Amino acid sequence: MIEYIRPDEIEKRSFEIIESELNTPIPKENKPVVLRVIHATADFDYAKNLYFSNNAISNALAALKKGASIITDTNMAKSGINKTRLAGLGGSVHCFMSDSDVAEEARRRSITRAAVSMEKSARLDGPLIFALGNAPTALIKLHEMITDGSLRPEFIIAAPVGFVNVTESKELIRSLDIPCIIAQGRKGGSGVAAAICNALIYTACKA
Repeated sequence: MIEYIRPDEIEKRSFEIIESELNTPIPKENKPVVLRVIHATADFDYAKNLYFSNNAISNALAALKKGASIITDTNMAKSGINKTRLAGLGGSVHCFMSDSDVAEEARRRSITRAAVSMEKSARLDGPLIFALGNAPTALIKLHEMITDGSLRPEFIIAAPVGFVNVTESKELIRSLDIPCIIAQGRKGGSGVAAAICNALIYTACKA
């Protein structure tokens, strides 16, 4: 017979199982992110897959404590981020992919809504964190805007999943001097982007 576990115990038990089965050494500061991504995906490959730039965690926490806005490229990622805890830090989450003005501009210029969304995001006030789990074109546009000086985000989570321009777009982000966490190769997704955000938010709330 399967044991009934109270809802408040499920996550705790899950993390205990993950820690007991994890056989990859992980730096202490990165561990909350790695564990939460594995929890979200049940994929232990992320113990080795995730790339952290130098001082990634400290930079992300500093941005969150300054009330950074988080921009996602899917409403799924937006819905998965703990907005209550983020609001406690003074931040908010935005996804412009379904906005009518974004759709119209993308049609007019024959480019993706993801690219236009990045342009719209640049008009937000305050520090910005990009958490992208779907659109390589969003990463490509971010790279373009950072390179030409029209955007300077505090942090980037680069986690699009797929086959076309996915790996290449992540390497563009890795080439920048912007603090980042990258789900390397073809792996990633909205759930991964949201999990990384939540791990950082929870850590910032405790710090």
